[in-house]
Amino acid sequence: MSTPTRNRTATVLLTALAPVSWGTTYAVTTEFLPADRPLFTGMMRALPAGLVLLVLARVLPRGVWWGKAAVLGALNIGAFFPLLFLSAYRLPGGMAAVVGSVGPLIVVGLSAVLLGQRPTARSVLTGLVAAFGVSLVVLKAAGALDVVGVAAAFISAASMSAGTVLTKRWGRPDGVGPLALTAWQLTAGGLLIAPLALLVEGAPPALDGRAVGGYLYLALANTAVAYWLWFRGIGRLTATQVTFLGPLSPLTAAVVGWAALGQSLTPVQLAGMALAFGATVAGQLGARPTADRSFGPAESNRREADLAGPVPRWQGGEGAGSAAGRGCGPLPAGRSASLEATVEGLRQT
Repeated sequence: MSTPTRNRTATVLLTALAPVSWGTTYAVTTEFLPADRPLFTGMMRALPAGLVLLVLARVLPRGVWWGKAAVLGALNIGAFFPLLFLSAYRLPGGMAAVVGSVGPLIVVGLSAVLLGQRPTARSVLTGLVAAFGVSLVVLKAAGALDVVGVAAAFISAASMSAGTVLTKRWGRPDGVGPLALTAWQLTAGGLLIAPLALLVEGAPPALDGRAVGGYLYLALANTAVAYWLWFRGIGRLTATQVTFLGPLSPLTAAVVGWAALGQSLTPVQLAGMALAFGATVAGQLGARPTADRSFGPAESNRREADLAGPVPRWQGGEGAGSAAGRGCGPLPAGRSASLEATVEGLRQT
């Protein structure tokens, strides 16, 4: 196996950890968190994670990127989280996951419009097979469907699909890594959800030790790390490749339900898991990897840099940062050189 192929495979596997992590959200929410607080839970996932990553990245948006970060944060986080939870509460038997599984097909269509990538018969067929496989895994017999729930599920899928494609189209400013891009979006999305949660759900609920542990897991592993891997993957893979990893989320939820919650898996569900996983693998074949440093229009990035000037730094010092002033100030005195190198590597990886 050649080095580029090995690197691409490693990128796919690391990116796949994001939807695998998201597949544990249902179990954590039902077993550890307060009931009927979807907006508060969405805020607690996004805002603390965004602030932690923002401290690590130490890079603020500049110029037009304040607006772009707000748009991406609204699509990928601020709108997606509340609509996803709303659909899960209002729809029975995993229908929210079935409606959400059309995301790859939406990305295929948006990629044709915004990225100039013509849809292929294989990508459309793969998307249909993935949606059908997910439906076999999670869909159960139920009564009449709730129109609001179906609309919320579809809009949430469309929102994140649009965010994925726009993230690919816009790229990121020169010298800004996926860590900072993730921090901007999570912070913007969390700030969008916070007043809505207070208005709709009232004051935050009292939290016990289990709830605190659940929120810590959701904010750090399930959101901060997972979304960093997701946006890192968007930079190195095609938008269609990344979105075809999405079915791993409901598949993981089914496995966790079986292993940890005592839920059974029928032969039909196992067949659906095989179909959805096969579609996920098929969605990674035949696409060429993309460069990570500037995965949006390079000329646009250069113009923005010329117009906006230097990246704001949170800590001073002439010539602060590494690699020709990438917009990150020095770590506080007393930190070891190895820690500094580790954090700097995370910013740019």
